[in-house]
Amino acid sequence: MEETYYEFGTPADRWDRAQMFFEAKEYVTAARILGGLVEEMPEQVAPRLLLARAYYHSARLIKAEAELLEVLERDPVEDYARLMLGRTLERQGRNAEAAPHLRLAHAMAGDLGDGPAGGERRRA
Repeated sequence: MEETYYEFGTPADRWDRAQMFFEAKEYVTAARILGGLVEEMPEQVAPRLLLARAYYHSARLIKAEAELLEVLERDPVEDYARLMLGRTLERQGRNAEAAPHLRLAHAMAGDLGDGPAGGERRRA
């Protein structure tokens, strides 16, 4: 892949740039930047979670699922990652696999009822 100015700068510069592209709904470009950050700092959860979100919003669901599983391996109590994993599996038609993740996300977010998940309030 040819490098562009997106890949240059400090990690903080690239993080800011990735967030800017994500907020502008330029998910493919955000994912490109975030992919480099994740490779450089695989232990960091935030870039990996935003990468998963960029993949989800650009309909690259298998990649989103893989990143979400990595996030949950590093931070098993990340309720939003759990919710996103459930939604990603649902979007792939894998409802039976999604159900336990969604129930757990709801419980972790403090929503034990049948209504919408409390975790959905945070980010989309």
